[in-house]
Amino acid sequence: MKIVSYNIQYGIGLDGRYDVGRIADAVRGADVIALQEVTRNNPRNGDRDMVAEISEALPDYFAAYGSNFEVNVGSRVDAGRAVTRTFQLGNMVLSKTPIHLSRNLLLPRSRSLETMNFQRGALEALIETPLGFIRFYSTHLDHRSPVERQGQIRFLRQRLLNYALEGGGLSGIPEIGLPDLPYPEAFIVMGDFNMLPGSPEYVELAGRPDHEFGMPLTADLAVDVAQRLAVADLVTWVDPERPA
Repeated sequence: MKIVSYNIQYGIGLDGRYDVGRIADAVRGADVIALQEVTRNNPRNGDRDMVAEISEALPDYFAAYGSNFEVNVGSRVDAGRAVTRTFQLGNMVLSKTPIHLSRNLLLPRSRSLETMNFQRGALEALIETPLGFIRFYSTHLDHRSPVERQGQIRFLRQRLLNYALEGGGLSGIPEIGLPDLPYPEAFIVMGDFNMLPGSPEYVELAGRPDHEFGMPLTADLAVDVAQRLAVADLVTWVDPERPA
């Protein structure tokens, strides 16, 4: 399987241009795509509905979107009808095969007094793949505080490991005449983690290497696949100062 994660930053590239088409061209062909900073009615990109535009640009993909917040940017009463207009920002998952269940996990946060800080989330998507059912997560962690990121990972890790116990977003649905969903242990977490390998928040998720045995492989930790396979063209993180 080919999987891709991309923080699209409201659709605006390094050249300052908004262009959903080139984003679609960059990710097209992957089996599963995780996107971050997908917005609706964002004044920074001309109030575009990126969810609709991305779905239109990639029509052969199933899609799920999770908005981490909604803030009023001009709701009004028009001819006796209430018209809701909100700025939304969140994560998106697109898949070549059906998404059977999704939910948006809102990560812990604290109020900031100087730097902008918004609600972060991890969009969970239960996908039927050629390899079986797998849970995929499009994740975006805090950009300002390693302490906050560590708390967010601690919360997320519990959701990752306790999925079968907690039941995901829905369980017991045979009661309403629908077939029960699987509760797979297998998961893949993608996204913009805003952290470096070896940082405390990285260790919280994937563990710390032992001087003799290397990275741990235990049931209570996620696995950094690129690090474990040590394949040159697999990227687990990118230094923004040296993107190549």
